[in-house]
Amino acid sequence: MSTTATPKVGFISLGCPKALVDSERILTQLRMEGYDVVSTYQDADVVVVNTCGFIDSAKAESLEVIGEALAENGKVIVTGCMGVEESAIRNVHPSVLSVTGPQQYEQVLNAVHEVVPPSTEHNPMIDLVPPQGIKLTPRHYAYLKISEGCNHSCSFCIIPSMRGKLVSRPVGEVLSEAERLVRAGVKELLVISQDTSAYGVDLKYKTDFWNGQPVKTRMTELCEALSSMGIWVRLHYVYPYPHVDELIPLMAAGKLLPYLDIPFQHASPKVLKAMKRPAFEDKTLARIKNWREICPELTIRSTFIVGFPGETEEDFQYLLDWLSEAQLDRVGCFQYSPVDGASANLLDDPVPDEIKQDRWDRFMAHQQAISAARLQLKIGKELEVLIDEVDDQGAVARCYADAPEIDGSVFIASTAVKPGDKVRVRIVDADEYDLWAELV
Repeated sequence: MSTTATPKVGFISLGCPKALVDSERILTQLRMEGYDVVSTYQDADVVVVNTCGFIDSAKAESLEVIGEALAENGKVIVTGCMGVEESAIRNVHPSVLSVTGPQQYEQVLNAVHEVVPPSTEHNPMIDLVPPQGIKLTPRHYAYLKISEGCNHSCSFCIIPSMRGKLVSRPVGEVLSEAERLVRAGVKELLVISQDTSAYGVDLKYKTDFWNGQPVKTRMTELCEALSSMGIWVRLHYVYPYPHVDELIPLMAAGKLLPYLDIPFQHASPKVLKAMKRPAFEDKTLARIKNWREICPELTIRSTFIVGFPGETEEDFQYLLDWLSEAQLDRVGCFQYSPVDGASANLLDDPVPDEIKQDRWDRFMAHQQAISAARLQLKIGKELEVLIDEVDDQGAVARCYADAPEIDGSVFIASTAVKPGDKVRVRIVDADEYDLWAELV
């Protein structure tokens, strides 16, 4: 390759928002070094695939995408969660150039440099990158990753063995990144980590500095500082530790979006014990009731697993009854799937696939009725929404209760708005997942 040509990299990012943040960091550094990021295999000098390795179907997709990139381009660098299983990747695709695990940014960059060195004409003193970095999300929202890893040992999960123990980012660094994003036009920050509530535990909630002011490396103080930036702040992967109660008044005061993403996973005490879930006990329903008394607009989203080893019909019925009581707004459900290396694989009494499917169907029908009824309550209300897309049919937006990609949408029959606008609407209709509205 000529040293005067601009080196070009193709990039494919699979998996969860946390992997997306990893991709953004690598892309930001590549752009700072003068690389162009291209969208076709043919234009790329090398292709980077950021893999997902959480469950077997994700691994299969990762292997398929690697194979496609090899066939179309020939020069492929593999990183991400499946990268911890290098032999499994090389057994199928021995010609990949390098394989690294998650967060190994330097190794990925070094691998790119070996295949296609940075252009000698690149001047690092010239800022090729906007100060917020390269975002793979639309310009008006962005993920803010506050930590890596997890200290829990849930029996169905291998994230700690993939991503290690909890490592919190210094709060001053997190807040400075958030500030850059806001200055660049971001209207909504989605705070993510493996366990957002545990932020700062590893640092003993050490005091850091932001804009000359002392701030504790702790979830409450982080949220208070983020709330001063005048944007939507949405919290994901929150475990209901006692200090989460401190956030509800901030939501009631309009400083944080009244939205909590809490991965409950189940309700039966017996199943939760087998799952080795942290911070879940009988008082959860009482706490939810108390949160809603303080902040009536609170939306709670969660995920659940049905068909976990040892789950009986009685356990499952307990879960359905719990859902009726909890009245959660947004819920996802998965059928239990064994993951290589997870301790749950050793548990007795696996649930047959046909019973898993039956319970999943019943769970979804049960929760769908709850979600539909809760959305009906929004009809007639005025809400602020954030516009995501506009076409000749109208606009697709989200309200405070809707995280991008995983929750519902608000449809508006108007083209007099543009992506990134915040506007007030009146809700006129609803179904099980989505809302319809008119501009106020």
